[in-house]
Amino acid sequence: MNAPQENAVAPKPAKSGPPVPLLIVGAILLIGGIALGGRMWWRSQHLVETDNAFVAGRIHPVATRVAGVVTEMRMQDNAAVKAGDVLLRLDPADAAVQIERLKAQIAQSDAAIATSAAQIAQAKAQAAATASQVTQAEAVLARAELDAKRSQALFGAELRATSKQELDAALAARDVARADLAARKASAAAAREAVVAAESARQSANAQKSATLAQLKDAQNQLGYVELRAANDGRIGKRTVEVGQRVQAGQQLAAIVEPETWIVANFKETQLARMKPGQKVHVKVDAFPDRDLLAHVDSFAPASGASFALLPPDNATGNFTKIVQRVPVKLMFEPESLKELGEAANRIVPGLSVQVEVEISE
Repeated sequence: MNAPQENAVAPKPAKSGPPVPLLIVGAILLIGGIALGGRMWWRSQHLVETDNAFVAGRIHPVATRVAGVVTEMRMQDNAAVKAGDVLLRLDPADAAVQIERLKAQIAQSDAAIATSAAQIAQAKAQAAATASQVTQAEAVLARAELDAKRSQALFGAELRATSKQELDAALAARDVARADLAARKASAAAAREAVVAAESARQSANAQKSATLAQLKDAQNQLGYVELRAANDGRIGKRTVEVGQRVQAGQQLAAIVEPETWIVANFKETQLARMKPGQKVHVKVDAFPDRDLLAHVDSFAPASGASFALLPPDNATGNFTKIVQRVPVKLMFEPESLKELGEAANRIVPGLSVQVEVEISE
């Protein structure tokens, strides 16, 4: 057997501590965590963000003011229109018939007014005649009164200058004159009342004519309403009417969406402390995820979103749970930022979801 070699190499002792690759990974993770924490801290000091935001705009309903059957359709889905453009037309036959009927009523009112004028003239003439008759009856009565007094004086004298028969005749004539005067006065009063009645009839005819003229004007306006025009510039959406369909007054037939849009962002109430109008806003529209648009803070809502709800919360009921409220904030797009999108800017329409970041460090 061979003797053990004296100069054999002794084994090296194992190193203590983690291996180098693990240290490298740990250092990378530590640096990444510090960087991430630093970024989050920096964003919390300089930015306020939310994804509870959407694009808003003005949407005008298109509705007719009169009922009728659609005979012509000019508005097309998603088409652009200008204020004053004709959108559709209704059948004007009903309104035209109404106008002719009212014109006939006005002619009847004119005839009634002319008849009333003739009646007034006749009544005034009759009143003048009865007034003359009253004057004549008064004169006859005055003479009869004098004759009766004279006969009474002569009959009462000692000489008896007149007879009882003559005295009775004078008294009877006086009574007849009195009755005749009363009758004449009654006739004169009736004639005056006839004048008043005739004038009232003319006033009534004039009032009826004025009412019919107002109805005629309304019918002429309704004839103009059979042509429905656009009230503002925009694009047609939600069209629900076709040619031949009968529509009712006030029925919504379509909507016109104005080209101007903005953003309504619902920020938490704890995020509003350092926000103010004019601050720069970075916008990410979900429809254009690779584009960074710019906007600015325009204004703040006068109340929280819950206050405008159909059933706002009542914290005085006893069951109170504190919930962070959100306040709508209006953000306006920067025109230069929209110009960079070109034709694609037309596809930023109301209802799109967006994410916003407000630079509060400015």
